[in-house]
Amino acid sequence: MNFFSYFNRILHGHPSGSKLLVLCSLSSGGLLAYADSHSDDNKSIIEQSPKEPQKKKVVVLGTGWAGTSFLKDLDLKSYDVQVVSPRNYFAFTPLLPSVTCGTVEARSIVEPVRNIIKKRSGEIQFWEAECLKIDPANKKVICCSNVEENAARNDKFSLEYDYLVIAVGAQVNTFNTPGVFEHCHFLKEIEDAQRIRRTVIDCFEKAVLPGMTEEERKTNLHFVIVGGGPTGVEFAADLHDFVHEDLVKIYPLVKDLVKITVIQSGDHILNMFDKRISSFAEQKFQRDGIEVLTGCRVIRVSDKLINVKMKSTGEDISIPHGIVVWSTGLGTRPLLRDFMQQIGQGNRRILATDEWLRVEGCEDVYALGDCATIDQRKIMEDISSIFKAADKDDSGFLTIEEFQDVVEDIIIRYPQVELYLKSKHFSEVTDLLKDSEGNDRDAVTIEDFELALSHVDSKMKSLPATAQVAAQQGAYLSRCFNIKEKGKHDPEGPLRFRGPGRHEFRPFRYKHFVQFVALGGEQVAAELPGDRVSMGRSTQWLWYSVYARRRTTLLNAGYAVGEVKTIQDLAGVKIQETSKPAIKSDKVLHQLSDTNN
Repeated sequence: MNFFSYFNRILHGHPSGSKLLVLCSLSSGGLLAYADSHSDDNKSIIEQSPKEPQKKKVVVLGTGWAGTSFLKDLDLKSYDVQVVSPRNYFAFTPLLPSVTCGTVEARSIVEPVRNIIKKRSGEIQFWEAECLKIDPANKKVICCSNVEENAARNDKFSLEYDYLVIAVGAQVNTFNTPGVFEHCHFLKEIEDAQRIRRTVIDCFEKAVLPGMTEEERKTNLHFVIVGGGPTGVEFAADLHDFVHEDLVKIYPLVKDLVKITVIQSGDHILNMFDKRISSFAEQKFQRDGIEVLTGCRVIRVSDKLINVKMKSTGEDISIPHGIVVWSTGLGTRPLLRDFMQQIGQGNRRILATDEWLRVEGCEDVYALGDCATIDQRKIMEDISSIFKAADKDDSGFLTIEEFQDVVEDIIIRYPQVELYLKSKHFSEVTDLLKDSEGNDRDAVTIEDFELALSHVDSKMKSLPATAQVAAQQGAYLSRCFNIKEKGKHDPEGPLRFRGPGRHEFRPFRYKHFVQFVALGGEQVAAELPGDRVSMGRSTQWLWYSVYARRRTTLLNAGYAVGEVKTIQDLAGVKIQETSKPAIKSDKVLHQLSDTNN
């Protein structure tokens, strides 16, 4: 007898009451319920058991510090993650200047993205492609294959998302200077560093050719760096060591013709660092014979000349060169400029987010790293709302006790308050409410409150475009995603002064640990927390230890530095232990190797 016919006979053979039959499938765990009742319409209802909630789709654009930090800590139980990037590796960019001169090999500072995915049990999909357009209205991105063989076919595909994480970084800012794209080298990618390395060798090879005049040799051996920031300064320092420790031994006939020049538009190099570090670097370069031209603006670059204008005199100067490395600021990528036009940020220079890294004017889209800036809200924009929220008895006066109840929320929501307190050397937050003579007050009016906080917003400042900031933002955002459901029911953020309840999460807060700049000759300068600096050879060991221990599992950097002969085999990349790689005149240079071998 048929199985279902048998049970149908049993059920319909007993008309009294309602019958319920439950069938369980051992193989799939499914549940089928059959109910039969003698209702008026005599309907049979078949219901399927509810399925597990579908995972939210997360698309990540970019595999730099921000993107990989986000992927490293994200809980994949709740999200279906897809990553799109034109490069299939993560690069440890702080050591990129050292790649240009062979102090560090390129394969030693990269980690394939697919290796990173393996560490997440393969639950992340990666597409080596370039994002061409973001469509926020339809919540999808349009991408194109980045593989050269497919370039002619123009393979395009689209990915839908519930949440989009933009971490595409920034491009070099040329300030629309004529000739920069055609005649300058940049230092943003591994390929850039390798190209510079080959060109430096080319300059020496040209300089030793027979029949060259001394002026032509000097021109070929004049290396110009535009930009006195950390990247430009570190490249100049590495190049100086490379030339005087290696190349002069291979090309002794031209060792006295080499010249390195750093051009800086500001009054000092490393002007984003402490003045003590800037001064130390300038003195070090002066001793090494590296020329530093400050107060100069580049107006034109050609294949043999770079034209600069002196700000002090207005004089135009033409400088012959063999190679120009351009390292002056960051610009917004075309992808994001188009996206910004769509969401009403077309008048801005860089994509803006709120303090939770959410793109302003666009739902469910986040941006982090060099491609975006946090638009920190001013406390004076909310001063009336803050006073009203704190004045619980609506008396029109804010007592010290009422202020103390919201102080913690104010400091969390507006980080500039804490910076202002430190600048004024206030020991207590309530010192803000003292009168002009420094006397304590029991209560203040709204006018007194506004006056007390009127200068707080002067301490607002943008975050630096560094790997340290990007990595912290990625880790922060992944934590927010991991506790997203919890935040809806048990918010951990500060009070909403312009609305009811609390914010789901605490806003992003950057914690500065240490920032290094290598100055060559085993000299390193470091900016430490608490307005402290460290400079000299001893700081080099701190530099070694910090970089060697930044095991974010994004990159496992194995490298040999200087004469230390230390290999940190963090990536499974087999590197021969050596003090410095031999430089051969035939330019047989190490290329990116398959680190999976």
